[in-house]
Amino acid sequence: MIITSLLDTDLYKFTMMQVVLHHFPGAQVEYRFKCRNEGVALTPFIDEIREEIHHLCLLRFRSRELDYLRGFRFIKSDFVDFLGLFQMNPKYIEVRPSPKGNGEIDIVIKGPWLHTILFEIPVLAIVNEIYFRNTQKEPDLEEGRRRLATKMSVMIDRPDLDQMKIADYGTRRRFSRLWQEEVLLKAQQGLGPRLAGTSNVYYAMKHDMVPLGTMAHEYLQACQGLGPRLRDSQIYGFEMWAREYRGDLGIALSDVYGMSAFLRDFDLYFCKLFDGARHDSGDPFVWGERLIAHYEANRIDPRTKTLIFSDGLDFPLAIRLYEQFRDRCRLAFGVGTNLTNDLGYTPLQIVIKMVKCNGQPVAKLSDTPSKNMCEDENYLKYLRQVFEIPEPVK
Repeated sequence: MIITSLLDTDLYKFTMMQVVLHHFPGAQVEYRFKCRNEGVALTPFIDEIREEIHHLCLLRFRSRELDYLRGFRFIKSDFVDFLGLFQMNPKYIEVRPSPKGNGEIDIVIKGPWLHTILFEIPVLAIVNEIYFRNTQKEPDLEEGRRRLATKMSVMIDRPDLDQMKIADYGTRRRFSRLWQEEVLLKAQQGLGPRLAGTSNVYYAMKHDMVPLGTMAHEYLQACQGLGPRLRDSQIYGFEMWAREYRGDLGIALSDVYGMSAFLRDFDLYFCKLFDGARHDSGDPFVWGERLIAHYEANRIDPRTKTLIFSDGLDFPLAIRLYEQFRDRCRLAFGVGTNLTNDLGYTPLQIVIKMVKCNGQPVAKLSDTPSKNMCEDENYLKYLRQVFEIPEPVK
């Protein structure tokens, strides 16, 4: 089995799931899979993927895992009790060849949000691991270890970077489960306190690391179908988050509608209420400068706020960002694919995104157009109009 624990996922899946349980238990959603790489045939592996998903749906949370979750101050007891009864249901997920007949696959997850939200991360990890164990039957792990050592040495050999911290955000696109664990252990040993933690809850528990994460795009996208008015859906999402967590988990995601729309909604109230924001599309240097200027315009000292960078980071880019923004704000860096799937092979750029909530389309319109995913062009046009988002330059 590839997935052996339901904790083998990102923390923000649980933090969002708790909000769903308490505020949106009846929401119905649909997710779809997409591989952004050209010419990658995944259909030969469909039977293996289905078999691993079958095993995933047999898993239950163990007592010690529930006790671990219960130890977080922001996780409520009734949510842990619910997880004690929880099991993934295979009737909500379908894996099939794409009708395009080009070797691609379709994965559709459809059903109650509360019962489908945990599929995304383990299913992506399953697809990744099956693909690489079939295409790289004798993986060059020594090359991966060499690359990891080189990355860490860049930070270790520079005393001026002793306050810089990076975190592992690489579960969904890891080369394999065992490789992610090896990377984390080597990083824990080599980087010491410079490793801030991991988004993976299972490895955080197993190896006494800090679990990291707040919200993902799907949460704010779902609010398009749950809030009272589309124009206020981002505001509604932030307010419901604050109602649930009362000051905990205060990092806002900024790119569901692009930075300009985010800053229009992220007023003085939210500037004070949230601890910072996370970047996940567009130019990170421009994003950081705009956010710092926004805090200053609202008479907020940016040095009290945290800017998290997590979009396609590698170590050199993270260092450049640290050099530009150090001493001007608090900083955090989440490195994903470049940390857990860098052995010399082209990684898969695969995603599972929410495309519907309560029967209506939902979408994100980030500052990186290639990251957008919506099947309804009319809805995208309407979304652009409502949030005053210009058409991307072709």
